[in-house]
Amino acid sequence: MQAATSVRANAFPTFTQALLAVESVLLSGGQRTARRNAWTAVLEDRRRAKDRVEAQHVLEAVATRSS
Repeated sequence: MQAATSVRANAFPTFTQALLAVESVLLSGGQRTARRNAWTAVLEDRRRAKDRVEAQHVLEAVATRSS
């Protein structure tokens, strides 16, 4: 006896899938890679900026306590 498997057909792509499809039509492979690399760099810069702000708050708190 074979186990029943559930197959869910989705007629509508997710928003991400739709964006990727449009991107693949409009951009060449190299441009897609460059855009993704640029976005990854933006996210990394944001993360580093957040870390700097948190470190600054810690340093200010330590300086205030020791004064």
